[in-house]
Amino acid sequence: MRILFLTDNFPPEVNAPATRTYEHCKEWVKQGAQVTVITCTPNFPEGKVYKGYRNKWIQHEDMDGIHVIRVWTYITANEGFFKRILDYLSFMIASFLAGTTIKTDIIVATSPQFFTAIAGRWLSFWKRKPWVMEIRDLWPESITAVGASKRTLIIRFFEWLEKRMYRSARKLVVVTDAFAQTLIDKHHIAPEKIAVVKNGANLDLFKPQVKNVDLLKKMGLEDKVVIGYIGTHGMAHALDFVLKTAKQIEHTNYHFLLIGAGAKRKELLELKDTLALSNVTMLESVSKQEVKEYISILDIGLVNLKKSDTFKSVIPSKIFELAAMHKPILLGVEGESAAIINNYGVGLTFEPENSTDLINCLHAMQNKEFKYDQLLQDFDRKNLAVKMLKFA
Repeated sequence: MRILFLTDNFPPEVNAPATRTYEHCKEWVKQGAQVTVITCTPNFPEGKVYKGYRNKWIQHEDMDGIHVIRVWTYITANEGFFKRILDYLSFMIASFLAGTTIKTDIIVATSPQFFTAIAGRWLSFWKRKPWVMEIRDLWPESITAVGASKRTLIIRFFEWLEKRMYRSARKLVVVTDAFAQTLIDKHHIAPEKIAVVKNGANLDLFKPQVKNVDLLKKMGLEDKVVIGYIGTHGMAHALDFVLKTAKQIEHTNYHFLLIGAGAKRKELLELKDTLALSNVTMLESVSKQEVKEYISILDIGLVNLKKSDTFKSVIPSKIFELAAMHKPILLGVEGESAAIINNYGVGLTFEPENSTDLINCLHAMQNKEFKYDQLLQDFDRKNLAVKMLKFA
């Protein structure tokens, strides 16, 4: 089978969408598929082209048997609604044009922004080939959830486009049960057209290991209980709340380690200085290999989002990487994510943006034992990739 995959995030970017797509495509190649990925020049989340790349019309590379085609796009940081729309539109047009020359049996286009899905639909029509829409986020609903935009005429137009995409795709792949139920209840999509393929962990990469003592010493954290958040510092993640909570327990042995980049990082650094926090360390993004070393020094893995009904339907992928390395999870997300943490017994949950609840959970975690084996059996990324391939 020849697969053409459209995505605006791909390695060396290290966010969850890039990782999911890369690991799925790599497994499909092992299963005998010929996979071509059309993506943009790596720049997420700061809107800066990664070292070794140029933002030019088209460039080719091979990555673990995947043929990667990078196209020119309007590059901007992951902030500002209209600039991001220009970014999305440029990728929609460029990926469509590049895709017209690629021979394929099926087209897969992945959200969260569905301009990529529009390009997939156009290519499906152009080539007379079926297309599959992968839905990693209910966009544009998530835009209004973080306050980036109100429900304007433009948003309502996007919602109309959203429904058109759902109906035109041959099949839909979603990442949570809640997303599937929304498609069925709100958009009246037939259940047999939908498959739930959740995020998971690459168990070859993420596995238990001893703490990196040199790294702990370098950071001066040997005698601390290290609580780590590793991921995007964006509007959805409410990390200002984390810093304000850290202030309340500044004179304890708890230390917060935040690693990543994003639209809110500059503000967060300023807030850290304003609060004069001595129990918070903030580092820029690191590579996937380095992430393992930083996870190794954690005593607790923090996963956090804003308090919003929209986020009750999401499952942050960092849950699975933390569990794969046997790190107990402190989760500030309600809904389906909380159910996973509680049902599998891999951590504790607190009410999002509730400092008292978070602090109480921190104390409670010191005397609890957690088990990870069953979750990892159910969320092995290789098995999930095969499930998606068979469904498509």
